[in-house]
Amino acid sequence: MRLYSPFFTFLLTFAWSLILLANCEEQQIPEEKLLVLTVATKNTDGFRRFLRSAKHFNYTVKVLGRDQKWNGGDYMSAPGGGQKVRLLKTALEEMKNDDQIILFIDSYDVVFASGPKELLKKFRQAKHKVVFSSESLIWPDRHLEDKYPHVREGNRFLNSGGFVGQLSNIKEMLVNWTGKDDDSDQLFFTKIYTDPAKRKSINITLDSRCRLFQNLFGSLDDVVLKFEDGRVRARNVLYDTLPVIIHGNGPTKLQINYLGNYIPNTWTFEKGCTMCHEDLLPLSALKESEYPLVLIGVFILQPTPFVTVFFERLLKLQYPKDRIKLFIYNKEAHHEKHVTSFLMDHESLYREAKVIGPEEVDEAEARNLAFDTCRKDKDCSYFFNIDAEVVLKNENTLKILIEQNLPVVAPMVTRVGRLWTNFWGALSEEGYYARSEDYVDIVQRQRVGVWNVPYVSSVFLLKASLLQSELDDYDLFDSANLDPDMAFCQHIRNTGVFMYVTNMEIFGRILSTDNYQTGHLHNDLWQIFENPMDWEERYIHENYSHIMKDKLIETPCPDVYWFPVFSDIACKHIVEEMENFGQWSGGGNKDTRIQGGYENVPTIDIHMTQINYKDEWQKFLQEYITPITEKMYPGYYTRAQFELAFVVRYRPDEQPYLRPHHDASTFTINIALNEVGLDYQGGGCRFLRYNCSIQAPRKGWALMHPGRLTHYHEGLPTTAGTRYIAVSFVDP
Repeated sequence: MRLYSPFFTFLLTFAWSLILLANCEEQQIPEEKLLVLTVATKNTDGFRRFLRSAKHFNYTVKVLGRDQKWNGGDYMSAPGGGQKVRLLKTALEEMKNDDQIILFIDSYDVVFASGPKELLKKFRQAKHKVVFSSESLIWPDRHLEDKYPHVREGNRFLNSGGFVGQLSNIKEMLVNWTGKDDDSDQLFFTKIYTDPAKRKSINITLDSRCRLFQNLFGSLDDVVLKFEDGRVRARNVLYDTLPVIIHGNGPTKLQINYLGNYIPNTWTFEKGCTMCHEDLLPLSALKESEYPLVLIGVFILQPTPFVTVFFERLLKLQYPKDRIKLFIYNKEAHHEKHVTSFLMDHESLYREAKVIGPEEVDEAEARNLAFDTCRKDKDCSYFFNIDAEVVLKNENTLKILIEQNLPVVAPMVTRVGRLWTNFWGALSEEGYYARSEDYVDIVQRQRVGVWNVPYVSSVFLLKASLLQSELDDYDLFDSANLDPDMAFCQHIRNTGVFMYVTNMEIFGRILSTDNYQTGHLHNDLWQIFENPMDWEERYIHENYSHIMKDKLIETPCPDVYWFPVFSDIACKHIVEEMENFGQWSGGGNKDTRIQGGYENVPTIDIHMTQINYKDEWQKFLQEYITPITEKMYPGYYTRAQFELAFVVRYRPDEQPYLRPHHDASTFTINIALNEVGLDYQGGGCRFLRYNCSIQAPRKGWALMHPGRLTHYHEGLPTTAGTRYIAVSFVDP
């Protein structure tokens, strides 16, 4: 017996491995032998997604049944699909190369996750001539369950939505097809597979462990996204496989839409959104007169804060106004004055404007009517929906959405400090809101892109061509048990039209309409709690945020600080609110509004408590005065408590001035609410100890000074007009 050295044994093993490897390479199926066949009678959004994924991996695809009428039934609810078998059989009869590999798959709800090389390798490893996709649920005939062969591991039942095989074997499988177009393709292939003789003759097997095909129905909990090395795959965690083809069969259309946001490499952590700049419709090459005509539907459905600002932003949209028609539905009588004022000033800028109210139609009918207005207008290219609670900060929103060239697309808007947005990432089984795995990342813009979602509302753009085709039903917003927005989105989903939300840009936010009261003249003043950001933008001076950085705080007198705090509109609204209330004090010492009932230095005024503005005013002091106080008076920390905060009115014939006095405060805030020289003459404040006067108070600017001991002061005479100031005695 001859013994070989370990080194010689290693050389033999290595050589044999090379021979086996070379042999395996010889057995690889050339990619050019693979042909993908699919049936698509309509050019749907799902079909276009399928083609994009096929193009990404360089598959050769032949489409059967283009522009033909679909007679294969609605097999979401009943068996059907025989038309696919007929079209396939006819197409294969023209093919003569029996070595060709045919991949036959659905397309409306399918995406490729990998390329031909991997698919052919896994097909060859299956060691059968035809490999069908598999699933864990039997359909459409449960009585055939006992005829299915058992498998050691994996799914036991056949799914006809995808199979791959050699041309000659597939021809043999189809030779006896004589069914009708609306017969069940699933049942036809099931009966072949469950016939032992035919299964052996054709050499059929199932892809039981989902190495080639992943059907989602019945397996949603088994499938997760796998991000690795700049690629995104779907991983079957039950069998630890990476399927090549993902199929959203049955009621899993929303799940395939979710996976299609990432597969194949649509969005990756390394590159972000790779498809967001494809198939765009740039407007830059067009003259403004050539821009698409847009019907903007404005819907005011409940008492809504800052409606005046809403119309100001609508006016600022960067889009030619002669290419815009307006449809305004106002359900609230409170907002009639806002709509009327806007149209009175600006209606002539637009091509057309139409207003309807609640006395004519309800919300659902108003939305249907708006769509139908665009549907019947041959010039209407887009419908842009915007509800009054949307704060559209991005003036280019309309252009951006049009350029995305999508059927329905919404700009993401969020509620400040909340995960509340105008889209849903998923639906519950009952059809209501559910949170997708990526929802928070999208809302917080940790993932930026254009996302296929099941629900959008409040603000979105819709192509008018849909209203003449897939969405030609008038009653899109009607439902016996759903709100109009949910009914609309359900109609869209049922037609197979995709809805998208984009967070590629920052577009704006959604107002809270909770607790909005309409009993005041300027109700928006009370929104500092519900909508603090909008309140600030409306009422805080535009330079307030620059006070520290740009050193805007002035010191006109010792320990007296002067800085901008209120906008002009804030001053105007506070004055008008007080005059509308009208219950000015008489200016006498007796005052039942204060503790003790006696005022030593009386003024003609209205207290913030009288108009139910105490909490809002304290919030204002805490948010906008406290930071300045702590900066300018180092070591002093205030909670911005006050007993007295009021608006004073000075008139030459009423109370022109205020005698020297100390304030009952640690420090006092005095804000000028109107403009010297324009609204009144004279006025101002003099600090006697320093013989220092501020004689031209700036509108919206606050004087902050100590109240007791050091800053004995007086109000200088108002010689003409009416002067208003807002005074706060802080930390009494």
